[in-house]
Amino acid sequence: MFGNLGFPELLIIMVVVLLLFGAKRIPEIAGSMGKGIKEFRKNINEATRDITSETQQTIDTDTQTRLTAAELEKGTSTEQARGPSR
Repeated sequence: MFGNLGFPELLIIMVVVLLLFGAKRIPEIAGSMGKGIKEFRKNINEATRDITSETQQTIDTDTQTRLTAAELEKGTSTEQARGPSR
């Protein structure tokens, strides 16, 4: 959609922005946009870290459950091999 913007189109857009906001407001707007992007990236990274840690905890819990089930099955097969106990 915006892939066909050439230098003349970008120049026109910059002139319109300069006329709308003025030379003093453009640095303020750009600074605010930069802070907003920085905060957005920080929140995305934090959410990704939280999801990754929760997923890892779930995988660890599942692995422990499987090991426990395997140990229980091993114990059951050992009892069957010995025969009934009195």
